[in-house]
Amino acid sequence: MGHGVLAIRATIQGMSKPNTHRKYIFVTGGVLSGVGKGITAAAMGATLQAKGLRVSVQKCDPYLNVDAGLLNPAEHGECFVTKDGAETDLDLGHYERFLDSELTREASTLSGRLLRQLIDDERAGKFHGKTVQLVPHLTNAIQQQIETSGAGSDVHVVEIGGTVGDYEGLSFIEAIREFAGRVGRHNCLYVHVVYVPYISASHEFKTKPAQNALKDLRGFGITPDCVVVRTEQPAPAEVASKIALFGGIPEDHVVLQPNVPSVYQVPLTVAGSGLHSVLSTFTNNYTQPDLRDWQTLLERQQRRGLPHITIGLVAKYLQNDDTYLSVIEALKAAAWQEGVQLDIRWLDAERVTATDFAAVDGLLVPGGFGARAVEGKIAAATYALEHDTPYLGICLGMQALVIAAARRGGATGAHSSEADPRTPHPVVYIMADQAGKESTGGTLRLGNQPAVLTPGSQVAAVYGSTHVTERHRHRYEVNLTYRQQIEQGGLAMSGTSPDGQLVEFVEAPGARYIIGTQAHPEFRSRPHRPHPLFVGLIQAVRASKRP
Repeated sequence: MGHGVLAIRATIQGMSKPNTHRKYIFVTGGVLSGVGKGITAAAMGATLQAKGLRVSVQKCDPYLNVDAGLLNPAEHGECFVTKDGAETDLDLGHYERFLDSELTREASTLSGRLLRQLIDDERAGKFHGKTVQLVPHLTNAIQQQIETSGAGSDVHVVEIGGTVGDYEGLSFIEAIREFAGRVGRHNCLYVHVVYVPYISASHEFKTKPAQNALKDLRGFGITPDCVVVRTEQPAPAEVASKIALFGGIPEDHVVLQPNVPSVYQVPLTVAGSGLHSVLSTFTNNYTQPDLRDWQTLLERQQRRGLPHITIGLVAKYLQNDDTYLSVIEALKAAAWQEGVQLDIRWLDAERVTATDFAAVDGLLVPGGFGARAVEGKIAAATYALEHDTPYLGICLGMQALVIAAARRGGATGAHSSEADPRTPHPVVYIMADQAGKESTGGTLRLGNQPAVLTPGSQVAAVYGSTHVTERHRHRYEVNLTYRQQIEQGGLAMSGTSPDGQLVEFVEAPGARYIIGTQAHPEFRSRPHRPHPLFVGLIQAVRASKRP
């Protein structure tokens, strides 16, 4: 018997028994990246959840990165952090916001992490001298991750990153093809998301790229059960007819999904389209989804004649909105709840001036790393302290606020040792357990961390509690040696770690709203339930504009 057969047998024997009752939805994409697979997956999950089903979700990415911690945010968007400290793709943020859930590292699967584990196992002799191969070892590892991630749910939605046909993603496509043999084809729904461009010169939609994308998927042994057609504008029915004809799919399983003003409208469009019928038949659940919360949210977004406010987002990555996706969504959700029309004005932290600060109603300084543009963020914090401008500082935004206060309190040249290693006053410095880890991934202070808030403080009032838990992603912390200068500069330390050693919140006593947090509250904000720190900022700005 050959080595390959023995390896396959050994691998299969080592896998857990599959759950043949759970339903699995696999979402793939064709034509181009960024076609909307993540939103489609999240919206389907929200619709099924609104039908009373327990839904879990997972992102499988073919990158050789171990996680998203070292990916360039200007290229890949924000690094979303789960409650257990996994640094993940931004699609997990979509999943959490749409499903109002808190995911773990099991919801994020990358080729790099799986390959590293396979190599470690091989080096440890766990394969007993057998040949280790992409098939079956990597594909079985992917399947095992799918099983693990879907545990406890009725329906598990799995998004396959990238575009079908990419070499790097072939193992994932093969894995989900094989998966149907493990759990039963009737328990697997394959949804392929494609893009159909509109050629304005000829005034026609071109389906050939979508047809080729379907051909690619069929060539790998998967015939999709449903095709979601993404378009920039509403497309005529013949687009669906043509894709159905050449794709070998029932026409009522081809769903036209044009762009909508808000991604939060998509669950409503899913429920009102043929995709809902497909989902109902697949899950044998014909209950009408209760989408009243989504309808209310949409109505809030569509209100007109509301008071207008402008928030200045002081940032250094301006070329990609996705870099600050969760922050933007948190601001929008707070504005919708508070009944104001929000204008987010991007302020380049490398070039920003006092004139720019004066032109907005409030300031938000998000997190970040490195020395570039830090002085612009410190300038924003200084302006807020001197002019009582509502201000929310997140992570580096809090550190900028602390540096600004220390300088005002007499610590001339105060800085963060990250931005200026030679500063005479390192009011922000590297945490003791982080020294020497500056260039490594997955070593930051990550995930949920508790904090104790000062009774009677503004931040305690905002939260309505003196004990909170927020997600973190940082390596530098406030240096308590400079507490006196920081306080003299106008700040109070209003929240710390339970042992009192790490500063988690600061605020300006008596100010309308100047708060900084070392945490990333944007990750826990939801469209239906915005985070209180963002709500507080919007409320303060709105109140300051009343006659």
